[in-house]
Amino acid sequence: MSVEQAVAEHYGQPDLLQRIEAALRDSGKDPAHPTVDDLAGVDEFHARGREATLELAAWLPVDPSTEILDIGSGLGGPARFLAASRGWRIVGIDLTPSYVETANELTRRCGLADRARFLTGNALSLPFEDGSLAAAYTQHVAMNIPDKATLYAEAARVLRPGATFVVYDMLRGPGGPVRFPTPWSADGTTSFLVDLQELQRLLEAAGFAVEEQRDSREAAVGWFEARMAAAAAGKAPLVSIRLLLGQQMAPAFANLVANLRAAAVVPTMVRAVRR
Repeated sequence: MSVEQAVAEHYGQPDLLQRIEAALRDSGKDPAHPTVDDLAGVDEFHARGREATLELAAWLPVDPSTEILDIGSGLGGPARFLAASRGWRIVGIDLTPSYVETANELTRRCGLADRARFLTGNALSLPFEDGSLAAAYTQHVAMNIPDKATLYAEAARVLRPGATFVVYDMLRGPGGPVRFPTPWSADGTTSFLVDLQELQRLLEAAGFAVEEQRDSREAAVGWFEARMAAAAAGKAPLVSIRLLLGQQMAPAFANLVANLRAAAVVPTMVRAVRR
């Protein structure tokens, strides 16, 4: 099995849309007409959720002249939020067909299909013209991709000079080996972390100038601990990442918090500009 197939299998879930519908209904929400806020618990699948997406948005152009590219768009939560709150046009690409299908349907139900669309594809071979886009971002994607040189080279290829590229990823920290399972890998065979220095080197080699970076490890620890405490007290929301991870969620999140505390992983946001 290829890495791409293993990653798609890890994230792919049967009857995903139906389970989201049921959770919305049980939460008193209308599954036929959800809002982006109704879905945020399940479709902002990255450390600190909406909070991190707001920080990412602050680093993107105020008035982008093209669609913004979301590389590894998952269920489309950040793209829908940016489309709804900023009025931007977003195009997402993701390796997992069930995620793309669900992302497009949820976007239609949110009334945002004219501003956000999602394609099944590989981040290592983006289906866009050279220099055709003014901005791109990726959230918690590169840790599943061993060939990061091609990933960032492809991002550089489709972005025009001066375009903004924001990377939000789990990076390898100084705190020793990573404990698995984690939300992105059950046993480590699909986990390919780099440290900040290597990320900067890869981006520079691809044609980007790194402008700034932000380490959010301490904030992420608090964010995950609060959600684990709510789950332990029986107060976890029904519309949550549990719909994606199932029974893996408890051990994956426990290990993630342990990894964060030890600084084995460090969630980091980087803003780069296409040279």
